Amino acid sequence: MAKREITGWKATILVSMSNYIDSGSIIAIATSLAFWKTAYFPGDDGTITGLLAAFSSNAFGAAIGALIGGPLCDKYGRKFIYTYDLLVYALGGAIIVFAANLPMLFIGFVITGLAVGASVPAGWTYIAEFAPTKSRGRHIATTQLAWSFGPFIGFGLAAALTPLGLLGSRLIFAHLVIISLVTWYLRRDLNESEAWQEAKGGANARPPSTFESMKELFSRRVNVTALLFLASIYTFWNLAASQNGIFLPTILNSMGFNTLQSDLFSMLSWGFVIISTGIFMLVVDRVPYRLHFIFGAGLAIIAWVVLVFGPSTAAATAFGYAIIWGLSAGPSAQAFYSIWSPELFATPYRSGAQGIVFFVVRLASGLISLIFPIILAKQNGLLIDGLILIGFLVAALLIGGIWTPKTQGKSLEDIEIERYGERVTNVDVRS
Repeated sequence: MAKREITGWKATILVSMSNYIDSGSIIAIATSLAFWKTAYFPGDDGTITGLLAAFSSNAFGAAIGALIGGPLCDKYGRKFIYTYDLLVYALGGAIIVFAANLPMLFIGFVITGLAVGASVPAGWTYIAEFAPTKSRGRHIATTQLAWSFGPFIGFGLAAALTPLGLLGSRLIFAHLVIISLVTWYLRRDLNESEAWQEAKGGANARPPSTFESMKELFSRRVNVTALLFLASIYTFWNLAASQNGIFLPTILNSMGFNTLQSDLFSMLSWGFVIISTGIFMLVVDRVPYRLHFIFGAGLAIIAWVVLVFGPSTAAATAFGYAIIWGLSAGPSAQAFYSIWSPELFATPYRSGAQGIVFFVVRLASGLISLIFPIILAKQNGLLIDGLILIGFLVAALLIGGIWTPKTQGKSLEDIEIERYGERVTNVDVRS
């Protein structure tokens, strides 16, 4: 029987599911931390909570996974990552589902984080390499849409399962395990990237050497400047976004919302994210990158200003923040990073470069996750944390708005020639 080929939007959707699983796991952690704390580490002052959040798919776990998975994706191919990453994720998720103590929970968080970190950069790379030039942004933005559905569904499940307590949290992780296994099964027929095969000299050539491809990456100034640019805008934005994702329930609780109300409220917020991301998909290939980026970054700043300086117990403050932040998330730094990162690097080190940036981004998220809950628990903690995060968002707006890449509507090959002055995909980087 001839092998069936998976191409076009079906391939895009299957690859994008990594982003759903990524965000879904973050929200599963966010909505379950209080239950795990009661069961396994009561009396915690925020230290253990911060460590669990920091070493999960929200931060260190994903950071290390990206640093490992990115170069492996360039060395052995995009399909290599898809063959194994979701199986690793399912293993970590299963450990969480059946966790009977704090060490098991911690191990499960780390394993799922490693799998998420390895798969997400590979997904952006793979989609960019097969998507049509004129709709490349729309195809890649599908990953952002999938990412948005993770929290929407996650918070919805959390609200529905709140009466079950810790059992409900286990069921949320179980649904992620099932989805990861189904997605892994359907992905088996994905074709290898033709661009990657060409870059290594053909389908039967030896894989490129990781050391040589990384050496080549850092030997070119155009690559270093791209790494600095992407790491800056994505890191600064994600410092605010990651805290919004994993600690929003805690913030809402401090404003007087109970667990069920905060879950339903968060679900509403992510509904606006889905709407704005859908709009982003429709216009990203037509609206100038710079104007679109500045619009989204500006809304993100306004959202945190409302949250920090609005009345601390007013529902209007929470609703205003949720709506504005949700609308900003479509044209966010993460959405543009997912488009720009595969555009700005040549094929031999495209995924490896993204792995490096993703490592920096999630590492920073991990570090701030260690201190954010401790500061948040103090008097005026939200004000202090909020001012810091607003400063980061302003930095992301300025950097992205001033140095917006001029890649819109151009093929990856044309961008490569324009940036490097030559085609470098056929440079011999093999051992």
